[in-house]
Amino acid sequence: MFWKRIKKNNENKYTSSFSITRRLVILSTVSSFIILFLSVAFLYWALKDNLENKDAKFLVEEIFEFKSLLQDNSYDWKLIKGSIEQEGIIPERIGKYYRRILDEKGNILVETSQMNKIIPAKVFPAPITIDPDESGEKWKSRDGKTFLMMSTSLEVGRLKKHKYIFQFALDISQDENLINSFRNKIALVFFLGILFSGVINVAVAKTGMRPLKEITTKIHQVTASQLHERIHPEQWPKELNALTIAFDKMLDRLEDSFDRLSQFSINLAHELRTPINNLMGEAQVALSKVRTQKEYIQILESSLEEFSRLSRMIDNLLFLARSENKEIKPELISFDARREIEAVIEFYEAVAQEQEIQVICEGAASLTADTILFRRLINNLLSNALQYTPKGGKITISIRQTNKNVDIVVNDTGIGINPADLPNVFSRFFRSESARLKYPQGMGLGLNIVKSIMNLHGGNVAIQSMPAKGTTVTLIFPQ
Repeated sequence: MFWKRIKKNNENKYTSSFSITRRLVILSTVSSFIILFLSVAFLYWALKDNLENKDAKFLVEEIFEFKSLLQDNSYDWKLIKGSIEQEGIIPERIGKYYRRILDEKGNILVETSQMNKIIPAKVFPAPITIDPDESGEKWKSRDGKTFLMMSTSLEVGRLKKHKYIFQFALDISQDENLINSFRNKIALVFFLGILFSGVINVAVAKTGMRPLKEITTKIHQVTASQLHERIHPEQWPKELNALTIAFDKMLDRLEDSFDRLSQFSINLAHELRTPINNLMGEAQVALSKVRTQKEYIQILESSLEEFSRLSRMIDNLLFLARSENKEIKPELISFDARREIEAVIEFYEAVAQEQEIQVICEGAASLTADTILFRRLINNLLSNALQYTPKGGKITISIRQTNKNVDIVVNDTGIGINPADLPNVFSRFFRSESARLKYPQGMGLGLNIVKSIMNLHGGNVAIQSMPAKGTTVTLIFPQ
């Protein structure tokens, strides 16, 4: 129950995470939001700024015109008064402008008709010096109309004894209504744009992610019995090429590993069957009738040999498994290669003398490697050479120092290997027919272990052989 709850929580955690499609939709919609917002904000600002500048410019021009008229000593006051009292209408717009002149005490001298009821004098800002860039102040009346107001003063006459205050106002309600209407419409356009953008982004994201779903479908078709299936990068968009290539390479490795594992299982079953059958046969013979003590001892000794063979096989397989999984890390030290080789030769000296085989070590070099693994290398190669070299033969181990490598060459005058079998000699449990006939007890793991050890050192191993002439194995250690 506990594990089911954990599994369910993990599944919920996985399904609650955002999909790529959802992320694409969110990111693209946010981008659309920012672009649309900046666009409509700019349009709104441009319209509002244009109308406000136009209104302010109109009032500034009116003020400067009346200032110029009053500064002229020949002005006609009656004409000016009549002009001010009439309501001003701007031809290009539906709106009115109002003008008022006060004396320096604030008494109204003349104003547009009904102006005091619409815009009292006290709501105007204090008189200032008007410049061409003046923007004025806005004021809203009780009936909801909006006015743009400006106020300035002017001293006239030769001795500048008369001071007048000008109050100009422009009804900009129409502009405000236009701006408000434009703001509402552009807000509607903005939200509709975001809505349509989201819908379109969903469709675009799903369309864009379709190849990934198709790849997923093809991946589901890959099973243990269908490891030959491939994604084929040329069928998909360029952005998915790296993914499909990596997946195809992974399938190549899996297929190769699966094939090797299957072959390994077959070979292992075959190799285990022989000693197990021998042990069963000997046990059945021992139990078939009462034996003497000597016969029982012989059977036990024979069984012990089979047990030893099984033990060696298991040790070798464990070593290979650990080396492939990178669990073995060589302890690299510098040592005398000849001294280590001669120590191994000394161990096999009795066997060599019994088989009348001459073992020679030539050359010398300082080698950087793991001494234990190095001895195991030489032990496997020398053991193989002794097993497959007939009496009177010769085994030569040569040490050669180059600029970048140290080469250890093991040459024997043994039975050799058929050229057709050379590509397979480093495979597990592989043994040629001639090897099986010469030494039936072999397991076919020695050269595979040699290759694994060389891989751990970052080196390489090469083999050359001719039937009935001998075999040469070259170990290349990078330094």
